[in-house]
Amino acid sequence: MNNNLPKVAYFCMEYAVDTSMRTYAGGLGILAGDYIKGAKDYNYPMVGIGLKWKQGYSDQYIDKDDKAYDSYKNYKYDFLKDTGVKVNVKIRQRNVVCKVWLLDKFGTAPLYLLDTDLPENEDTWITGQLYGWFGEERIAQEMVLGIGGIRALRALGIDVDVYHFNEGHALFAGFELIKEKMDSGLSFDAAVEKSKNEIVFTTHTPIVQGNESHTIDRLMYMGANNGLTIEQLVSLGGSPFNMTVGALRLSKISNAVAQLHKETANKMWKDVDGRSEIIGITNAIHLPTWVDENMISAAKNDDKEALWNEHMKNKEALIDFVYERNGVKLDKDALLIGFSRRAAPYKRSDLLFTNSDIVDPLLKEGKIQIVFSGKAHPLDDVGKEIVENLVKFSKKYPNSVVFLQNYDMTIGRMLTHGSDIWLNNPRRPLEASGTSGMKAAMNGVLNVSILDGWWPEACKDGINGWQFGDGVESEDIKFIDEHDSKALYDVLTNKVIPTFYSDRNKWIEMMKNSILSTKDYFSVKRMLDEYYSKMYEK
Repeated sequence: MNNNLPKVAYFCMEYAVDTSMRTYAGGLGILAGDYIKGAKDYNYPMVGIGLKWKQGYSDQYIDKDDKAYDSYKNYKYDFLKDTGVKVNVKIRQRNVVCKVWLLDKFGTAPLYLLDTDLPENEDTWITGQLYGWFGEERIAQEMVLGIGGIRALRALGIDVDVYHFNEGHALFAGFELIKEKMDSGLSFDAAVEKSKNEIVFTTHTPIVQGNESHTIDRLMYMGANNGLTIEQLVSLGGSPFNMTVGALRLSKISNAVAQLHKETANKMWKDVDGRSEIIGITNAIHLPTWVDENMISAAKNDDKEALWNEHMKNKEALIDFVYERNGVKLDKDALLIGFSRRAAPYKRSDLLFTNSDIVDPLLKEGKIQIVFSGKAHPLDDVGKEIVENLVKFSKKYPNSVVFLQNYDMTIGRMLTHGSDIWLNNPRRPLEASGTSGMKAAMNGVLNVSILDGWWPEACKDGINGWQFGDGVESEDIKFIDEHDSKALYDVLTNKVIPTFYSDRNKWIEMMKNSILSTKDYFSVKRMLDEYYSKMYEK
């Protein structure tokens, strides 16, 4: 371990380590899990702080009427170690005991998880469901993560130089840092300034409405203010209190998760006085978790036969997986499109189906086949309608369209290994980063994507994948959806399909280029290096 580097405490609501740990919902958790794994691989001095979710995130299934429903069960985390440490957090004037567990498989980057499911607590439910329930429950969970997380570090005797808040959920850790300093005699302003020098913040959500906010009186009632007055709260996060605004004001520097997202975030928060600078550090992935090393070896050796054979092995494994899960046998010789996203309207999972005159023959003749997966938030009825719509398409095209229910790391890995192309069509610029496309690219799965998130930094059109939509943006949803669907059909019918079926050599060359052009820059090592040099060491 490099002892000259600052010691970082990384706070995140969710971590995706592997499928046995149900402590993640989606992309934020995937990123956090990859980050901690990378810190271990490269001996960075880091400690992760999170919550031990008893029931994790929802398992989401499709019932006999093709409706999405949520299911929860208690998970056993027998592999966690009991640190013997407990800390207290006062929530709604009641003492909540938080037990600290350790996942120690990460060497220099141990992961500590706080747990309220204890017999001495009345509020055992706080660490029950990730993103479950409503506003008060969310605040309670974030108080355990933030306030409890700082107290856990102190009780464990871990000295920290930098506190990294991955999303606004961790903001209450900043309130605890301020409280510590005020308890030692500093004024509020002095405590804020001193705490700022220790905090960095990553923002992810590129829609203002998607950034969490709470009424001041709710924060006061829950005790989340942690000793701060109403005026002090408002000075940090406004009224209603916005968690992202508070974090932007309480950090020395902040970052967006792609270069385009940096522009979006700076526009979004331009009117926030006293906020930190928002730089761009593009997300990346942990290669050993997500990438077939044989694909990388074949690309590096320019062995086209090995590259194709390995890809076909991965594709046949995906086809077998789909058959096992859904009873549909896809065709290994037909173009296979992968699409897995959180079910949100801006991600436009059904864009491909906009014009049935074009897409019907392609699907019915077996020219293309597509495997979808994704979950909606348990409380998001619109998201569930999106899922149900995809299920309807799978019934309409039973041999060509598949929806894999209950999306998780296993499905994500299968799809990014075995698809031929990776389709991504959000309304630009609403995709913050999109690491699934990086995983696909490094496995030789060619991206066919809107120029959003990470793709503008990687795309060499027609060389390592394809772009469509030409970066056009519009607030007129009808116009932009029509524009982008036409562009998608154009690229699919005039470039992707002809190349796949008629120019195999070019396709394999593009697979090789996809792997070689992404494997280093979009690796977690580059991301860690940038966080240390641009944020932690400043």
